[in-house]
Amino acid sequence: MRKKWWWIAPLAIVGIFVFIWIGGQVVMHLWNWLLPPLFGWKTLTFWQALGLLVLCRVLFGGLGGHGPGPGRRWDRRRCKKMTPEEREKFRRAMAEGYDFGATGEKASS
Repeated sequence: MRKKWWWIAPLAIVGIFVFIWIGGQVVMHLWNWLLPPLFGWKTLTFWQALGLLVLCRVLFGGLGGHGPGPGRRWDRRRCKKMTPEEREKFRRAMAEGYDFGATGEKASS
């Protein structure tokens, strides 16, 4: 069984490098196509584009852990154990606590 799957590891490593190269190329070409003509900014090299891609991933995309975290799973389990009265009380509290007006202050009921 293992002899049939020996090619996956090298293919995965090559695939990762190809994916990184494509990402860097896309960022570099989009930057160099749009930003220098529009704003007069300097053009990027491939390595600068790759660094920008990593920086954006860290700042805006996080470092992994997609989907609901353990806290959300815990909340769902906790809500399932609530009685109907407790759920209604919780819903009212959430509606009152998170009902903000346009000014950012709590709206009066």
